[in-house]
Amino acid sequence: MTERPTALVTGASRGVGEAVARALAPTHHVLLGGRDTEALGKLAGELPDARPWPVELTEVGPADVAGVERLDLLVHSAGVALLGHVAELTADTWRRTMEINVVAVAELTRLLLPALRAARGHVVCVNSGAGQRANPNWGAYAASKFALRAFADALRLEEPELRVTTVYPGRVDTDMQRGVREQEGGAYEPDRYLRADTVARAVLAAVNAGPDAHLTEITLRPSGGPVN
Repeated sequence: MTERPTALVTGASRGVGEAVARALAPTHHVLLGGRDTEALGKLAGELPDARPWPVELTEVGPADVAGVERLDLLVHSAGVALLGHVAELTADTWRRTMEINVVAVAELTRLLLPALRAARGHVVCVNSGAGQRANPNWGAYAASKFALRAFADALRLEEPELRVTTVYPGRVDTDMQRGVREQEGGAYEPDRYLRADTVARAVLAAVNAGPDAHLTEITLRPSGGPVN
């Protein structure tokens, strides 16, 4: 048997990241990235070939990736959504949003580039509809997702031996979405949102596209639901 390809998924303790990890589990050795060590350990115990990779992404450094010499797939799924009027958002909110949604992604990718190059690997950025269109109250989040889009585009051009995919889902039925709806003061309507495993299947579509195909962007919207 050939060795399983290795995937590292951030935000794997819940939501889309967890769904992606589960979708990859039948075919990959999965490193489960996140801060919730209890949740990561529980998920690892449910998957055939996975192990927790506990990390604070805003503080990631060379020691965190030591031993990862070959990486076939890196999925960036961790993120934060902090809403509010531009007139009210503080510099701390802007910094935190950018630090988690952009800077941490760029730094982890930079640290793992030797391992990705060794495997001629694949980087998937789980973005958002907000990375294609900015709406009122979504300024900081949308700015971070536009920046994430630019990061992925630049990486794709700079590293031609890697595949780089951006996935743009609309609203997804996750704990993060519950927090968003609380900030918006609206009802939580899961039937109008995408399922996390639907987004995971889109990631799999990019991963399994074949060596002759490079899916650079995938946009998903809920059927009959809100756009952003």
